[in-house]
Amino acid sequence: MSIAERLAHVQWEIADHPPQCLLAASKHVTAATLRDAYALGLRHFGENFLQEALDKQTALRDLDGIIWHFIGRIQRNKTALMARHFDWVESVDRPVIAERLHAARAGMEPLNVLIEVAISGEETKGGCAPEEVPELALVISRLSRLRLRGLMALVHPQPELAEADFRRMAELFLALRQTQVHADLDTLSMGTSADYLQALQQGATEIRLGTILFGARAQEPL
Repeated sequence: MSIAERLAHVQWEIADHPPQCLLAASKHVTAATLRDAYALGLRHFGENFLQEALDKQTALRDLDGIIWHFIGRIQRNKTALMARHFDWVESVDRPVIAERLHAARAGMEPLNVLIEVAISGEETKGGCAPEEVPELALVISRLSRLRLRGLMALVHPQPELAEADFRRMAELFLALRQTQVHADLDTLSMGTSADYLQALQQGATEIRLGTILFGARAQEPL
């Protein structure tokens, strides 16, 4: 299937529950392919690896309105480049990362950030513990060069456990929005190619789709 056919299928499936943002998870997808996706109307692209992303940003710098999200694990020594080359950083999981992003964003518009939550409890996945979310959210709210937009998570791959994770994320998001300081939060990022319909039913406002848009990918950038 072509990207156009894949995207049309997804758009048909989500017509009843359209997200605010369909984020194309573009790890290991070539810049040329992303150019094709842009031509089809996609504007938000999520990258996991900094150098790969920077190379693509250079190759696609002529595309107006393209929006870059960092969605991978954050290394402390790379926060300065992330802060200056991305529109969103979705995997903030501890105060020191937020503070370093804030420091590096000087002279620019506030950086949109999400708190990544380790909702499934799996050691292989990043994120802060659910009970740490309120404190981290408060830290971020005090950093003027960051704009906290909401929460992000990868749920458990087993469907029966994923359902509970989606519900818990929706509850965490609602609890934050009910506080005066976080009343303007608007983004709950959850759901991937395997479970995006389930995520939308549970209140996701952003879904991160890779394989279903681009097909199976190589393990290294092409």
